[in-house]
Amino acid sequence: MENNELFQSHWRAQLHEIIFEADTPAGKWFDVILLWAILLSVASVMLESVAGIRASYGPALRNIEWFFTILFTFEYGARIASVYSPRKYIFSFFGIVDLLAILPTYLSLVFTSSQYLLVIRSVRLLRVFRVLKLVRYLGAANVLTKALAASRHKITVFLGVVFTIVLIMGTLMYLVEGEVNGYTSIPKSMYWAIVTLTTVGYGDVTPHTTLGQVLSSLLMVLGYGVIAVPTGIVSVELSRAQAGEVNTQACRNCSKEGHASDAQYCKYCGTHLS
Repeated sequence: MENNELFQSHWRAQLHEIIFEADTPAGKWFDVILLWAILLSVASVMLESVAGIRASYGPALRNIEWFFTILFTFEYGARIASVYSPRKYIFSFFGIVDLLAILPTYLSLVFTSSQYLLVIRSVRLLRVFRVLKLVRYLGAANVLTKALAASRHKITVFLGVVFTIVLIMGTLMYLVEGEVNGYTSIPKSMYWAIVTLTTVGYGDVTPHTTLGQVLSSLLMVLGYGVIAVPTGIVSVELSRAQAGEVNTQACRNCSKEGHASDAQYCKYCGTHLS
């Protein structure tokens, strides 16, 4: 009995190393093969959306679709089998992404009526989220995630200031230009302010009075400065995040990555990193 448990533990450890680890030869080969499988599966979805190609090669593309669906199903099952806590993996971000990569194809077996065709197509488009797995192959993904998380409070304040500017400028333009010039309401004027502040400039609503044109000019100049603010905030946090080196080792309990190179325990759940 003990030998059987030891064998199962060793087997799960080896499987986890191949699937989740990126710094071992077996793990790298698995990642490369999975990467190509993801790219080819997404390419088949894109080709199937072209009417001419679908008419000529529809059955072949559907067979390819099912091949990759079955392949990702085995992969999903292997990930569940290799972790200590399957529930944590299943309900993690990438666990949900992995499930969405295979679920729509199986749902298409149930929803076969013509009136559900659009629903099936919209659900099957979720297969594109397989591309999110590419994050596993980017060494800077953890740094970027950390920087964005650290920037969220500053970005929130920044967006609050932008909303205040839009509200004030939109109200002023509503008073200055009025309904006769297309500014029929404060929300419509706020829409104009957003378009102007972001320097998009659709031109569907434009000022006609001198004062309105002066306000528009000020808002356009302000827009260039506003665009640079979030870039600076994220850049600072990126520099700070890059100061601490992390590796690609995944926790066998919660499947999360991004640990320090000298870490012995998972910073998310406390499990020892073997």
